[in-house]
Amino acid sequence: MTSRHVRLMAESLEVTERTVWRWLAAAERDESAAAEPGARAQSRDRFTVTSEVRRLPALWKGNVAAVHRELTARAVRGEGEPPPSIPTLHRAIQRDLTPGERAGLAKGERAARKHDVFLARPRGWRNQAWESDHMQAPVLVDVDGKASRPWITWFTDCATNAITGVAVTPVHPSRESVLSALRSAVLREDPYGPFGGLPEKVRVDRGKGFLSRTVTAAFDLLDVTVEDLPAYTPHLKGTVEGLNRVVESMFLAALPGYARQPRPGKRSSRPKDEVLLGFEDFTGRLLAWTSWWNTEHHPAPLRGKTPLEAWQDDPTPLRDVPAADLWTFTLEDAGTRTLTTRGVRFRKRDYVGPWMTGQTGIQVRVRFMPHHDHRIEVYHAATGRYLGSADLADQATEEQVSAVRRARAARSRRLKKDLEASQRERYAAVNQPEAPRRLGALTTAQAEAELAQTADSDLAQLAMPDLIPHAAPPADWRTPASLAALTTPGPPVPHPPGRDGASAPDGRDGRAAPPTTDEDGDAS
Repeated sequence: MTSRHVRLMAESLEVTERTVWRWLAAAERDESAAAEPGARAQSRDRFTVTSEVRRLPALWKGNVAAVHRELTARAVRGEGEPPPSIPTLHRAIQRDLTPGERAGLAKGERAARKHDVFLARPRGWRNQAWESDHMQAPVLVDVDGKASRPWITWFTDCATNAITGVAVTPVHPSRESVLSALRSAVLREDPYGPFGGLPEKVRVDRGKGFLSRTVTAAFDLLDVTVEDLPAYTPHLKGTVEGLNRVVESMFLAALPGYARQPRPGKRSSRPKDEVLLGFEDFTGRLLAWTSWWNTEHHPAPLRGKTPLEAWQDDPTPLRDVPAADLWTFTLEDAGTRTLTTRGVRFRKRDYVGPWMTGQTGIQVRVRFMPHHDHRIEVYHAATGRYLGSADLADQATEEQVSAVRRARAARSRRLKKDLEASQRERYAAVNQPEAPRRLGALTTAQAEAELAQTADSDLAQLAMPDLIPHAAPPADWRTPASLAALTTPGPPVPHPPGRDGASAPDGRDGRAAPPTTDEDGDAS
């Protein structure tokens, strides 16, 4: 082979001419080297990664030098052969372990999944499959004067990448936020449309809010199949998981109070003069971004279409549910009650409504929205006909509720157990920009009883330190005139006797001892 051929081969393989000459020399010595040019010669004593060595990268988080030290220490103790050099060990690990295995041994299963290949589902048709998930926004929002990271619950259509429904809660979501997002996703009326209708199935993870009795009963009544995915399988609901990722980089990162913003200095801390968004303002901006995503954004899987265009181009018929029926299906059933002259008794409290006049004695069925204990919905027990809503009778005023919450907070600071319980405050999920609304109704009697109990147990308020003045100090004490005026004369304070039985210098009766004289006759 001439130099010209070697040069052309080197250019085509993007290597140096010297490398090609070395490959040719190796092929002349061993014909098997021509099959894999550049591969190292195989030897019987070549170091390979055994099952025992595979455990060490997991033990030392992928640190090859630490694995080498471990193998060396074991060889000193007579537990194996001495390891090769660190470069040889590193090449063996790179050769015998796949990138996914190396990542998994170093950082766990989640890191290993990044090297896997996943099949893509067919896009299907609109409302064939939805996906739902909770996401805690990495943005600090002002909620009643306290910085908090709100939670977002949304439903997405897998065929069109449209966000069909969304609900925002200032604190951790519950089944109430799932039901609120579901109603906004199914309804196609303003301001929720045109996306909506009933899906054929919904993919959810193992969140207790999605698998609660109320939510599963609502899906059963709506004839929607719930596909509960296994744990730690986010790739099985990639549409909503992708939305969770892109909403941060496309929208949340530019908001005030973004919690993951790089900060100068060794310790990342928020600026003292940083102004946070209110909960209502944050909800309004999120809904505006959701509208932009559905109507103006062009996701890559849709090939130049917006979710709205993909939705409108799909001729699949939609299954709609009247708003009144949907509200009924997404309420929690509390069983039957008897309507008395005091209204409907529910959870040891009375609920009344103007429609109850003349209805005393009938059997009714109570339904309610979880955590919204200020109002219930009442239906006829026999026919299922909707009778009307009932509000909590003798409901406490907002000032009384605020006073009760302040008393609870003061008590919770004294008791750690009460502190943990007080942090579980519930807020209503919203679909429109509005101020955060706390859940948890109280009657006037409950508020006054708890405030009275708190006032009686607060010993600091009952303390009267100036009622009994302090006793006067002993006569030999140097008391400032300002403090001596605040004391009252009292009985003399006796001093304890000395070790030899002698009394104190001023005697047992508290009077000053007579002066003594020294050897020179001077008084001391």
